[in-house]
Amino acid sequence: MPKIFAPGCALMLYKPYLAEKLHVILNENLGQMEVLNTCCRHEPRLAVMTEVINICPGCDKRFRNNYQNTTTVSLWEILAGSDFFPFPDYQGMEMSVIDACPTRDQARVQDAIRMLLEKMNIKVIEPKHTKTKSTCCGDSFYGAIPTEQVKKQMKKRTSEMPVWDVAVYCVSCSKSVFIGGKRPHYMIDLLFGETTVPGTLQPDQWHKELDEYIESH
Repeated sequence: MPKIFAPGCALMLYKPYLAEKLHVILNENLGQMEVLNTCCRHEPRLAVMTEVINICPGCDKRFRNNYQNTTTVSLWEILAGSDFFPFPDYQGMEMSVIDACPTRDQARVQDAIRMLLEKMNIKVIEPKHTKTKSTCCGDSFYGAIPTEQVKKQMKKRTSEMPVWDVAVYCVSCSKSVFIGGKRPHYMIDLLFGETTVPGTLQPDQWHKELDEYIESH
């Protein structure tokens, strides 16, 4: 079955050069594959059954459920089972984890995230609500309630994290943690030893950027 790499809209808006680095690494170790820049909210129109390597939790859900000729696996699962990635060593740093809403019922993704954190010598301090019992970071409320109420939800969820540093595998979750007053570490940043930065932080502006990117891809 051919493979294709889907970095996802959020990473391409956040740090596209890290998506390029990942593409090179996957090509070198899994064989040549193209990049799928079509947003997961649009039909990818693949001619044959193709395995989509996803990063975004929303991509994982949509490529898994919505389209013909797509099966999907997360980058996290691939790297967790690999011996080719040069994992950095965070020397026992403690982090909590926020599990992303679209993969709340996907233990395979949640387990892979924790395996990667272990490979990077990060000690996970789980919040009370975690894995399949996790609650939303707050961003999913955007558009359903006023923005200031969305921010309150973000602060509420972030306050539940038992330690200051929080591992996330969704760019929107990282913004929620920033707004909530703690320090997020996006998994792609962790893999490459980079600092997670706020970028576009306000929910209205961030969702405007996302919507524009989704529409154009």
